[in-house]
Amino acid sequence: MGPSQHRITRALGRTRRLSPLEVSFWLLAVAVWFFLPDYHLILNEIAGFAILALSLDLILGYAGMVSLGQAAMYGLGAYAAGLFSIHVTGEPISGLLVGAACGALLALLTGPLLLRGGDLTRLMVTLGVAAVVMEIANQASWLTGGADGLRGMEIQPLFGVFDFDIFGQTACAYSLVVLFALMLIARVLLSSPFGYSLRAIRDNPLRASAVGIPVHARLVTIYTVSGAYAGIAGALFAQTQQFVSLDALSFQKSADGLMILTIGGPGYLYGGALGALVYKLIQDELSNLTPQYWQFWIGLMLVAFVLIGRERPHRALAALTRRLKGKAERSKAKEDQA
Repeated sequence: MGPSQHRITRALGRTRRLSPLEVSFWLLAVAVWFFLPDYHLILNEIAGFAILALSLDLILGYAGMVSLGQAAMYGLGAYAAGLFSIHVTGEPISGLLVGAACGALLALLTGPLLLRGGDLTRLMVTLGVAAVVMEIANQASWLTGGADGLRGMEIQPLFGVFDFDIFGQTACAYSLVVLFALMLIARVLLSSPFGYSLRAIRDNPLRASAVGIPVHARLVTIYTVSGAYAGIAGALFAQTQQFVSLDALSFQKSADGLMILTIGGPGYLYGGALGALVYKLIQDELSNLTPQYWQFWIGLMLVAFVLIGRERPHRALAALTRRLKGKAERSKAKEDQA
């Protein structure tokens, strides 16, 4: 290995390390689990939405592929985990892997359809795939329960020890650990040469193809990984709620993932997690204050995020910090002269 290759390897290794802010984020999550048991249920929902948003971020934020069909993989993973628990075993880890495999398989089969056309074509194709899967689930009521939903799920204790109680203690810890593991896997993937090739494709696919990057193969691969992540999110929902309905395949589910990612910011590993945290906490508070109009305020907040952007407050804060720092330096210089 030459000196340049050694430097590149070390640089890639540094990007895989957790920053102090990331460590603080996970320590805060652990602290909430230990000391705020009343938040177990909502924290479990936040973790599930964060995984769904992360699955969308892998293709939108890092590969530049728009999608309105994450609900297809999410719902398929939920139904697969639910049916697996009913007909095979209720062991949660196995059900999670089944959900991931089904989500990845659907993404792998439909991924080549996204390579034709531009963003509008991809939006329509992904939306159509989700609609087809939802209608299949609706018509196959003998298997999925149709409009009544899938019932009769019995999830066994995690590792044979920790029961899934109604207070959400085990479910919350389970979802947080899964989210943390998926975050680590995504970090390793995105900080590898494969991840940087995705950024090159996102910025300029023609130039990426010209330098020898297999654009189509990379896009199908990351879409398959995204499908696995969405399937895991759906399987987590099915296992912790022990119920699956057609809402898991609805357009609203895809829209929720896109909204959460917009709030947190695409192209940032923790954007989905932060967006899910903000979205669910605000939704919970607004639904208590205005049960009939909370969606209005959520929509208004989303419009503000899009119009204002995340960079403007960041630049304003940076400018204010520089101004205060300069003022402090000038004051110190005057004191030294005096």
